[in-house]
Amino acid sequence: MFPKPLLAAGLLTAAALPAAGEGLDDAVTSFALDNGMQVVVVEDHRAPVVQQMVWYRAGSADEPKGESGVAHFLEHLMFKGTDTMAPGELSATVAANGGDDNAFTSYDYTAYFQRVAADRLELMMKMESDRMVNLRLDEGDIATERDVILEERNQRTENNPRALFGEQMSAVQYYNSRYGVPVIGWKHEMAALDLDDALSFYRTYYAPNNAILVVSGDVDPGAVKALAERYYGAIPANPDLPDRLRASEPPQTAARRLTFRDARVAQPYVSRSYLAAERDPGAQEKAAALYLLADILGSGTTSYLAERLQFDEKLAVYTGAFYNGTSLDKTTFDIAVVPQEGISLQETEAALDGALADFLREGVDPEQLERIKLQLRAAQIYQLDNVDGIGNRYGAALAIGLTIEDVRDWPGILQAVTAEDIMAAAREVLRPESSVTGWLMRDQEVTQ
Repeated sequence: MFPKPLLAAGLLTAAALPAAGEGLDDAVTSFALDNGMQVVVVEDHRAPVVQQMVWYRAGSADEPKGESGVAHFLEHLMFKGTDTMAPGELSATVAANGGDDNAFTSYDYTAYFQRVAADRLELMMKMESDRMVNLRLDEGDIATERDVILEERNQRTENNPRALFGEQMSAVQYYNSRYGVPVIGWKHEMAALDLDDALSFYRTYYAPNNAILVVSGDVDPGAVKALAERYYGAIPANPDLPDRLRASEPPQTAARRLTFRDARVAQPYVSRSYLAAERDPGAQEKAAALYLLADILGSGTTSYLAERLQFDEKLAVYTGAFYNGTSLDKTTFDIAVVPQEGISLQETEAALDGALADFLREGVDPEQLERIKLQLRAAQIYQLDNVDGIGNRYGAALAIGLTIEDVRDWPGILQAVTAEDIMAAAREVLRPESSVTGWLMRDQEVTQ
């Protein structure tokens, strides 16, 4: 029902794992092209496979006001044609070469990738660099793809009460930041997106000096550099690339609430979010403490909230806590509790408040913290087996301003977090006056 982190608990013993951060470094080479494009090469020669990812430092939070959804809209349009490629030809070529490709849009970035045999990398660079600068669109493309994104919103959001509820939670949480606007866009603004909107976003942000190329897999850094200089290096930088200025959130000094009713709700629940710090270059310690706090409070059936609300008090069928600090601006720390049948949302919220108050008084269980750190070390080892995970780890971090050193340091920083660090972060974040509490409930359900 809710996203939960996948940990490798029990699969490795403590003796089989390296110490904090030890042995987890990727073989990384980084350089910049003359036009400002950053290139990162992560070597993994265990299989003859390569993944190319191009990350643009532009996502939905960079959109002009009134044009919500244009970043995601452009992501769709990028699979149309260029002067030398027919619409759909890039994906068809990738498939014909036994690979796969896709793209995704977030608040802070848009990324495109192809995963193919290592000897097909040059072909991928040739096609990806072509659409960076030579995209060709017409009104027919706009009309067709606008219908596609509207239908995507209908399927994923309009037909999903939980998604609609989540949109409202974000809108209440973020008064000033564009994080309060859904990545896919508000429906009425999506319907008005036109060719000029798409091309303006493309010409502003899709330039080599606003992009990061991440190549991971069975590659030689020297060969990658030569190819990158040939295909991407020939593209001129955008001299008018705007500064990445974002509206920040004012201090939150009053608790906020909302109730979302929908007859289609299958399972009512309580959601709570708090504004929280993100990972910053050279200063990731607070984010690491929050990451571990989420695991302690709400990851799995041995977490603090699960043991308290699901097993001791038997009030809930599910509890979860979530934190993702990989964002350019302030993020959120989130908690969800799904009550047992017959337990009201008011009772559920009161029980959650009581559990959090007790946790702030009792502190962290040292054995639980050590177990979580062990699980993290195992998970970090398994991540090295996946060229997709490697590319995402570096690309997402660099797109929000972190450095390669920050990415490499992150596992060690997590392992160095103390119980005192976690409790300091908990006391700073888990404050009632900085919370947003939402009730998702059935249309006719009473509130008590």
